[in-house]
Amino acid sequence: MSKTAIIYSFNSNKTAKAGEKIKEAIGKSLDVEVVNAEDITEDKFLSYNQLILGVPTWFDGELPNYWDEFVPALEDLNLKGKTVAIYGLADQVGYPENFADGVGIMARLLRDRGATIVGSTKNEKYEFESSHALENGNFMGLVLDQENQARLSKKRIDDWVTEIVKVFKK
Repeated sequence: MSKTAIIYSFNSNKTAKAGEKIKEAIGKSLDVEVVNAEDITEDKFLSYNQLILGVPTWFDGELPNYWDEFVPALEDLNLKGKTVAIYGLADQVGYPENFADGVGIMARLLRDRGATIVGSTKNEKYEFESSHALENGNFMGLVLDQENQARLSKKRIDDWVTEIVKVFKK
């Protein structure tokens, strides 16, 4: 049986709230364990077959400290057989030149180590200059902008969860 985790920082307010809404949208469709990203270890990370990661973009396109500090461990892991969906919060008005870069940084890092990245979303109704989260015109995960488009988040979450649950159930 596949083990699924949703991992985000319990101390990153908006990312945690989005994680709770994602977990709520998943409902009984999947058995999901919620894990604090600030307490993640290599063994814990590897114990899951399917992961949903909350990866906001900080400052000028950086990973948050808790993920950045885990990157050296990730770089040494073989993630073949892992399926990962990533969501991230970003601000397209305040940081248009590196909008949602954290999603792209994490997606590429994990994919380069053998993970399958799922849950891409369309780049529609966003206005920004550039983003490392874009690949072939789509975001490499779910991008939420609570600063400027909070009213769109519920539908974006619901649509994304519907898609990733289909993949995770296979």
